[in-house]
Amino acid sequence: MASLAVPEIARSLLGKFEYRNYEKRIQEGQNAFLIMGRGQYSFRGSGYVRGGIFDRIQIVQDGETIRFIDRFYKNLGRIEAENAPRFDEVGLFYTPPDTVFNPADPWQLQLLVQRAVGALEKVFIAYDISYQLPDAYVKVTAPQVAAQPVVSTRTAEEIAASNALWQRIWMQKLPEIGILIGAITLLTLVFFVQNQIVRRTILTDRLRIAFLLFTLFWIGFYAQAQLSVVNVLVFANALLTDFQWQFFLMEPLIFILWCSVAVSLLFWGRGAFCGWLCPFGALQELLNKLARRVGIKQVTVPWWLHERLWPIKYIIFLALLGVSVYSLHLAETLSEIEPFRTSIVLRFMRGWPYLLFVFSLLAAGLFIERFYCRYLCPLGAALAIPGKLAMFNWLKRYNNCGDPCQKCAQDCMVQAIDPQGNINPNECLYCLNCQQLYYDKDVCPVVIHALAKARKSDPKANATVADGDSQYRRPRRLNQPRPFE
Repeated sequence: MASLAVPEIARSLLGKFEYRNYEKRIQEGQNAFLIMGRGQYSFRGSGYVRGGIFDRIQIVQDGETIRFIDRFYKNLGRIEAENAPRFDEVGLFYTPPDTVFNPADPWQLQLLVQRAVGALEKVFIAYDISYQLPDAYVKVTAPQVAAQPVVSTRTAEEIAASNALWQRIWMQKLPEIGILIGAITLLTLVFFVQNQIVRRTILTDRLRIAFLLFTLFWIGFYAQAQLSVVNVLVFANALLTDFQWQFFLMEPLIFILWCSVAVSLLFWGRGAFCGWLCPFGALQELLNKLARRVGIKQVTVPWWLHERLWPIKYIIFLALLGVSVYSLHLAETLSEIEPFRTSIVLRFMRGWPYLLFVFSLLAAGLFIERFYCRYLCPLGAALAIPGKLAMFNWLKRYNNCGDPCQKCAQDCMVQAIDPQGNINPNECLYCLNCQQLYYDKDVCPVVIHALAKARKSDPKANATVADGDSQYRRPRRLNQPRPFE
């Protein structure tokens, strides 16, 4: 690939005659690129034939993407430079007029590679190739100024081509879309009837393990629908520049998951996603369960230290958000603090530094359950902030929770319950373990006492505190200070 902004480079690659055509064709505000290939996988694909858009390649600079359409494309037969190798494909691409691009700054060409692994299933991986003009062709004459907000210059034809592309992608993934919507619907029903389900401990435990396995292997490894803080940064950047729904609709499963997250934040906070629909979170929890099964001793972080560690993830998120305002590309690079791409998207097929980082986090999670979720995850922090808008209080507590009983706090996987018995909704993963204990006749002291009291007055009674003895209930907000008793 090459940028043709430098006349010497353009003249060398295109040859004398094609360079004349290039000079007549190029308009003010346009940039041109030459992309060449001789591999078995065509960088052109067939999308430009069906929809007029090249859906396998795009130019990326400072977080902004440039896509090409057939109207700004010319097929060339060969490279005219002396001793140039033979290429099977040579394409000359022009950007739409007034596209924001600085040829003196570094940029990347992204190639989206897809491979069919079944009758209807495809997997996708994006490869980046970086490019920068040699220093001999670059001269800085004035300080750089901040880029102005991008104003959309897309024509109706380009918008129609983009719409046709995302609609075609959705049609191709209809089976996966149906399965994901079904899973989200099932999880929603579980949450709405949780008071009836959590009374059956074995059913609740098996349901949770089954759903975590589905999340890890289907949503994660199969569908590659792992959400990332990069999605949040891109969305925020799009709001500040040129917001286009078509861009977000290109990944239907990701789009559906984000829609479900937006709704669930109003009902259950971030726990609905972080606790049930995050593939890496599921991986951590399943590995920790295996660790407990083989006898690995768990480490309990002292509460005073835990309180000072969990804000780290909020600091990381705010730092990434601030960097994204300056350079979205740099923020995407720094977001590698998320292990999602290495472990879930690329399935551990990456360089050893990335693998060492991921395995270190997973190893820590064997001793401290959900270690990464507790202290480092910027995505969890990003979801916790709007999660403060949750309008409903679904998790029940007793007056005696925290004083004297500490059972729920001790069993909480992420220590989201403080010593006073209050549940921090920003940290809660909605695993429903505390709700199982809330109704447990053999564990919860409040239920045991209420049951004993009921049997004392009526030996045949089998009532529980949850069935009607309201004097033990604590109908307060989850994060409201507990009154002195």
